Amino acid sequence: MTNKYQRILVKVSGEAFSGEDAFGIEPEPLQKLAEELKSAISQGTQMAVVVGAGNLFRGTVVSKDGIDKTTADYMGMVATVINGLALQSIMERLGVSTRLQTALEMRQLAEPYIRRRAIRHLEKGRLVIFAGGTGSPYFTTDTAAALRAIEIKAQIILKGTKVDGVYSADPKKVKTARRYQRLSFGEVLKHDLNIMDATAIALCRENKIPIIVFDLFQKGNLKKVLGGAEIGTLIS
Repeated sequence: MTNKYQRILVKVSGEAFSGEDAFGIEPEPLQKLAEELKSAISQGTQMAVVVGAGNLFRGTVVSKDGIDKTTADYMGMVATVINGLALQSIMERLGVSTRLQTALEMRQLAEPYIRRRAIRHLEKGRLVIFAGGTGSPYFTTDTAAALRAIEIKAQIILKGTKVDGVYSADPKKVKTARRYQRLSFGEVLKHDLNIMDATAIALCRENKIPIIVFDLFQKGNLKKVLGGAEIGTLIS
């Protein structure tokens, strides 16, 4: 199968690490995630991953309980590094060469984020994991994904979720919810579809980087998307 995309960025939320549980890192879902990523890389795709941390920490929750919002955001950034380390470890156990780069300096754990170095790693076939968000508070990991995709010149952002696309309503709660096959950036913002935050959507629209929202945990889906199959919802 010929890949449609040479260089991609995959946005993985914290829920990918926790499985059915709402909290923590569970080996089984992490193993499935790693195998999906490895299968795509083995086809020659240059891949970067941005990890979230909702499975470990939610700054919006604790900031309501008295912790300063800026401090809470930094705590969330540190939590993404924990997920990044977990993903790096299991990817390397599967034989995939990786580099973990963080927007926050943690030299004992990871490389600092340097754009040219990240691109060079990709060119050498390494999986690059971006953690630490943007390095600044008040920006989500969705915005970090959009920003890094622009910087490394990724052709597309693949947002891996546990749902097979974008729906008009929560399909678990509304049986009549319909799945969109294609959406424009303007429609996403107009209808407040909550796929990614508005800053991330605006960055992608301005820089003409499409987004595909799809079920990353359906075995083989990632390879199918890379091959050009119409899976999930395309936002462009």
